[in-house]
Amino acid sequence: MHDFSRIRRNFSELRCCVIIPTYNNDQTLEMVIEDIQGYTPSIIIVNDGSTDNTPAILNNYPHLHILNIPENKGKGNALRTGFHYAIKNGFRYAITIDSDGQHFPADMPDFLDWIRKDPDSLIIGARNMDQSEVPGTSSFGHKFSIFWYRIETGLKIPDVQSGFRLYPLEKIGNMKFYTTKYEFEVEVLVRAAWRGIPILSLPVNVYYAPKEQRVSHFRKFRDFARVSLVNIILVLMAILLVRPIQFFKDLRKKSIRQFIREYVIDSKDSNLKITSSVALGLFVGVLPIWGWQMMAAFGLSHFLKLNKFVTLAAANISIPPLIPFIIFLSYFSGKLILGPSTSHLVYSPGLSIRWIKENLLQYLVGSFIFGLFLAVILGAITYLLLHYFRKRIPGIVKD
Repeated sequence: MHDFSRIRRNFSELRCCVIIPTYNNDQTLEMVIEDIQGYTPSIIIVNDGSTDNTPAILNNYPHLHILNIPENKGKGNALRTGFHYAIKNGFRYAITIDSDGQHFPADMPDFLDWIRKDPDSLIIGARNMDQSEVPGTSSFGHKFSIFWYRIETGLKIPDVQSGFRLYPLEKIGNMKFYTTKYEFEVEVLVRAAWRGIPILSLPVNVYYAPKEQRVSHFRKFRDFARVSLVNIILVLMAILLVRPIQFFKDLRKKSIRQFIREYVIDSKDSNLKITSSVALGLFVGVLPIWGWQMMAAFGLSHFLKLNKFVTLAAANISIPPLIPFIIFLSYFSGKLILGPSTSHLVYSPGLSIRWIKENLLQYLVGSFIFGLFLAVILGAITYLLLHYFRKRIPGIVKD
């Protein structure tokens, strides 16, 4: 039995409100509001352009915060509208709950207990999706989202799609979002993880009404396609930008001695795998893709299942003191391949397209050859050093 006075006091002390986005759920909306009112009066209802009896129901609750959006713009837009209003009115946290009656307000006190222990976390109400009442499409979408979320963030959580959540408003208030419909709930989770906001999963109860009574505004093909597209974009951003930057930050926090000990000497990777990682990093580091070398190194090492830390470290060969030498040796390698008719990089007043093309071709070919040469030679040296220094260490996979 809940102590409602204590719970209402917790809501007040934590400056936590409840946001209910709703669209054409007049059969369950009133029941949801009545249940939540027992726990807190700080309720924000966002009417997302409902065309049913929702406005008449909301007229019975003038003491609550009612936000009306004239035309339906999507759940993501409704949530963002609710967040903006909550922040403006001084709330620190917001529990979001759908208006279709799937979630139980009785689980809300657990969110408050958890947030006291882990302030400024984002807490997801994880549903038990193994129940027989769960629709097959929902079960598939559930597993699909978990898979993509793990690729995007490296985190494995039991429920990505649940709309029953506690958001740390002060942490997400300054974040920029691009989606406005169902896919927003994926975007906000991914971007929160990228910002370093702890993502927690709290087991909650869920109710799935019989099929003939179930109301869902999720359009299976169109909305699934939108969610899939957003996941594709987020995966590309994660592989090409976010995770390489995070890896690079982690690398910078370690000394050279720590790095070699942790990711080379004590690594469970074989000598061949570490050598391949070094060779790949050196090759990519020489290529003339300035500004994109770290992203390319991370993406290729991820695809080839190599040691990402070692690859990124080796790719840092293109640092300012070495860049002039790398460029010169790339041009020199290009001349060896293309022959004596290539440019000597001697500038003449008659700058022409032909002069630019000759130098560019020589540089591109040369950087590829020099990068390959460097990868083979230094890779071989790396392998010999690993074979010598790691051969007596027990528990290490050598070759």
